[in-house]
Amino acid sequence: MSIDEARVVNRSPSGGERQIVAFSLGQETYGVDIASVREIIPVQKIVPVPRAPQFVEGIINLRGRVVPVLDLRKQFGFEERKDDPTQRIMLVEVGQEGIGVIVDSVSSVLRIAEDSIEEAATVVVGDEIEYIEGIAKVGTELIVLLDLTRIISDAEKRTLREADLRAAVVQ
Repeated sequence: MSIDEARVVNRSPSGGERQIVAFSLGQETYGVDIASVREIIPVQKIVPVPRAPQFVEGIINLRGRVVPVLDLRKQFGFEERKDDPTQRIMLVEVGQEGIGVIVDSVSSVLRIAEDSIEEAATVVVGDEIEYIEGIAKVGTELIVLLDLTRIISDAEKRTLREADLRAAVVQ
């Protein structure tokens, strides 16, 4: 999938639209704002980090930079999937930091009219709602729009909490 390929969907008469990168996890399609995606690469050798939380897959060396990698399947409680050639690492910007996120596959870049996006609060309930920016209706499909900044911030918070717990046990 080339990040340059784009498809226009449901162009809004008011012209308000968002560009998203669509990807899959399991049988579902998700999307993130294209502005947060720096690049999409095939899964490469990931070095595990000792004592890291379960959802932290490890680190990669990307052109001389060390980049942490999270597995969204683990984060969302899906069954683990290894050695799948369609899996990709989406490199996303979170503040000033770059982080890798493993997804099952990346399908396309879409332009979605703002008026075809429902607020998450009207559709979803539970703790996961904080990660969801909205639900986009694209033809007969629904795409869950995620806020990776919140997912990653939550992951970082849990990492710190677990590190603090380990330090307390060691002392």
